[in-house]
Amino acid sequence: MASLSLLPFSFVLFLLAASPVISTNSEGEALHALRTKLSDPTNVLQSWDPTLVNPCTWFHVTCDDRNRVIRLDLGNSNISGPLGPELGRLQHLQYLELYRNNFEGKIPEELGNLKNLISMDLYGNHLEGQIPKSFAKLKSLRFLRLNNNKLKGSIPRELASLSNLKVIDLSNNDLCGTIPIDGPFSTFPPQSFENNSRLNGPELQGLVPYDFGC
Repeated sequence: MASLSLLPFSFVLFLLAASPVISTNSEGEALHALRTKLSDPTNVLQSWDPTLVNPCTWFHVTCDDRNRVIRLDLGNSNISGPLGPELGRLQHLQYLELYRNNFEGKIPEELGNLKNLISMDLYGNHLEGQIPKSFAKLKSLRFLRLNNNKLKGSIPRELASLSNLKVIDLSNNDLCGTIPIDGPFSTFPPQSFENNSRLNGPELQGLVPYDFGC
């Protein structure tokens, strides 16, 4: 009988282990995993202590009233290193502000998992490779600024499906091919794409897109 009386309490402990706190810890673990790959000469990330219950007390991290990370502000922080796939685990993130640092390497495809993202600012870094096609899954995205990097390849036509996209800046990269004309791309000014020497202007209406020089 004594062992049976312990069963409900054990079950309660199990429920607590599966509570949202674990989800929040998962976000903290993701951010700390990112930190371990970065160089941070001015100790901007010093408060990112993985032993805390959740990352909501860390500097440059903003949470909602349910302790879910919704904003990451690391602009102008003199940070260098790669952007890891761990960022894609911040499922509730709305604002990703990583501009004017020294981030390098490719943009992770996993950023396409941030379905609540409203603004992504990665401009002014040393990012290379292609713009991920997975960005087409970011249906809440309104602002996408990837300018002043070293991005190559064509502009993914899939981005034309982002009906909420209001601002895009892909200038000062090494993009090639043609600029989509569908969806929100019909409203973006030429300045959004300038200083890409291998970018050949908008697609021609009714013709199959051709990526000149890509």
